[in-house]
Formats: sequence, C-alpha cells, structure tokens
Amino acid sequence: MGRRRAPELYRAPFPLYALQVDPSAGLLIAAGGGGAAKTGIKNGVHFLQLEQINGRLGASLLHSHDTETRATMNLALAGNILATGQDAHCHLLRFQTHQQKGKTKAEKAASKEQGPRQRKGAAPVEKTSGAETHQEGIELTVENLQAVQTDFSPEPFQKVVCFNHDNTLLATGGTDGYVRIWKVPSLEKVLEFRAHEGEIEDLALGPDGKLVTVGWDLKASVWQKDQLVTQLHWQENGPTFSNTPYRYQACRFGQVPDQPTRLRLFTVQIPHKRLRQPPPCYLTAWDGSTFLPLRTKPCGHEVISCLSVSESGTFLGLGTVTGSVAIYIAFSLQRLYYVREAHGIVVTDVAFLPEKGRGPELLGFHETALFSVAVDSRCQLHLLPSRRSVPVWLLLVLCVGLIVMTIVLLQTVFPGFL
Repeated sequence: MGRRRAPELYRAPFPLYALQVDPSAGLLIAAGGGGAAKTGIKNGVHFLQLEQINGRLGASLLHSHDTETRATMNLALAGNILATGQDAHCHLLRFQTHQQKGKTKAEKAASKEQGPRQRKGAAPVEKTSGAETHQEGIELTVENLQAVQTDFSPEPFQKVVCFNHDNTLLATGGTDGYVRIWKVPSLEKVLEFRAHEGEIEDLALGPDGKLVTVGWDLKASVWQKDQLVTQLHWQENGPTFSNTPYRYQACRFGQVPDQPTRLRLFTVQIPHKRLRQPPPCYLTAWDGSTFLPLRTKPCGHEVISCLSVSESGTFLGLGTVTGSVAIYIAFSLQRLYYVREAHGIVVTDVAFLPEKGRGPELLGFHETALFSVAVDSRCQLHLLPSRRSVPVWLLLVLCVGLIVMTIVLLQTVFPGFL
C-alpha cells in the first residue's frame, strides 16, 4: 500500500511561512517570500478564493499583494484587517472584496491578449509573474494602514503576532524577549515588558485579558498586563526526564466544545536540544482559568513546528520540522489523522477551516479541514471524514427488534414457552 498523500491546493512562487482563513468571504491567505536577498524570489501575500468545484474543495488566486523586499513570516487576522510580521516590523493591511465593475473595450481587448483567467479545482496554480489574478465577478483590494517596529534586539525579528478577543489590541513578541501591546488600527503602544530571557517563541491572548507566553528560556508564563500570574509546569502530572530539557514550542487557547464560556489552553513541548535518538514531543491540555495541567500525551518523535486549534475547540492541528501533518482530538489528545512527510520539509503553519461563515458550505461532508504551508511553497489540504455514529433511536429500535426475534424463536422451538 502506498504512502498516504494530501492533495495540493496551491503552489506559490515563493516559500510560504504563514496562513490565515477568512470565513466570511471564504478566503485562504498565504504569505511568505525570499526576503531581501537578491535571489529573484518575490515576497508577497496571496489571497485565495476557496470554492467547492465538482464536490472537491479548491482554491484560485484572487489577489497577489507585493511586499517588496520583506518576507511575511507571521500573520494574524481580525475581520478584514491583517497583521503581518515582516522582519522587525508589524504591518497592518486592510482588504476588501467587491463585485468587479464592467470593463472598457480596451481593457477587454487587453484581457483577451493575456489569455483566459486562471481557474481551477483542487489542482495547483503557479503564477511566477506575481501579478494579480481575479476570479470572474469578484476583485479584492488591499490598503496599507500602519507599520511599526516591534523588536529591538541586535538582530531584530518579530516572531509572533495575535489580536485580542475584540480585535482592539495587538500583541507582538520577538527575539528581544519583550511583549509589546498595540492599539488597533493606530498601532500606538499601550504596554511593554520583558517576558523572557531570550526569544519569545509564541504567545496567546485569552478573552479575560490574560496573556500566555513561551520562550527559549524553557519557561511558559501567564500574565495579567505586565504582572506575572503564574508559571506553567507541564511535568507535574506527566513524565520526568532528568537529562532531557524540554521547552515550550507553541501555545493556543481553544473553546471547550458545548461550553462556550470555558477555555482550554494547549501547549506543545519539544526537546530543547537535538539528540541522536530524539525523545518524544508532548501535547498538554490546561484548564483555562486555573492553568493546571489536565492531560499530557506524547505526540511522536518528530519535532513539532506549529500548532492550531479549530474554532470549536474540537481538534488540534500539528505540523513538524520533517514535513508531517497530524490532526488530534482536543479532549483526549488522541491522533485521528496523520500524513508522514506531507511536505518533505518543515511545516511553517497550519490553520483550520472555521466552522462559521462559509465554512460549513466549503466543508461539505467532512468533519474538519486543515490547511498546511511549508518552505516548499505548497499549500496542502487535509480532510477528516465524518466519523460515523449510530443514532440512539436506531439502537433502541434494534434492541427491541432483537428482543422480539428472540421471543418468537423461543416460542417456535419451545411451544407453550409463553
């Protein structure tokens, strides 16, 4: 039996590092680039229109936004405002979709000379020119709002960005170990404090204003503004390794299914140093109010590179440095889906198709869909088929039928049984 493969949804003309999904318009936003090096590799943010074509989920390039000499390494989405991490700066973009206006005769003639618009289903489209491609009837415009420097180390670099629950604030972290909070959309600085000795690897903002940060100093911290609330200790009820230091690689808040007022925090722990015989990585679920560990499970020996939580909090998506992609169920931390070396190189970001907006329409008969991007310039689609379950009423009918058949059989074999 051949190796399981994930369908390729799109291929960009540059390495991809970050991914977001806009559920209202059904947009997949992928970003990356070659940076400032004069290699001829472009930098940009690609807006892809997701659609169901012949029963399959596909994507077509709607707009290509050029970011000049800056590669986008991380993204955060709030409505139609996109926060992009480019080198040491955070750039805010606003995008809008609207119906395409009628063209003049000259524009129509030019369009005919350029050839037909590119449309596709699940097959990839590579556009090496970096120009815009419009889906018939829809066009997208991008406006640059603000930009601000967010990291001030000797080699400054913004590593992570995220919005708060009502999209009024933006948190950034980078190589200097500082967390900085900014107003949206003015990017006026509200707060700044040193969270870690060394690089901040990831951060997550909860709806109650609490902020979780993880860094290269092996610590994970919970903050209320700039005040330390507690440190996370994932090994309290889990495995202990005296000679193997672990660090937190990622942190994400997620809802508790059917309990929208409660939260879980999920973290990934990886070995701090590469070993010849690598120990396993671990997933941990935490109580979102007490920040006590609820459950810790190993998640394989491949080093985890990124983490995503589905909108409902039901699923976790993982990418690895060796290109593999997996989906776990959040409650039990059990693996439901796995594709080994789906990309063959480090997976830089994963994102679930949201369950609101156009999500259910695009999902079709599948339970969830996870998108992954990597340095190989590819965006891949990972679909989890609906898990079949038997309704309770059907079980009751079967039980009653079985009882009736048993009684009839006994009455036939032993007349006068009843």
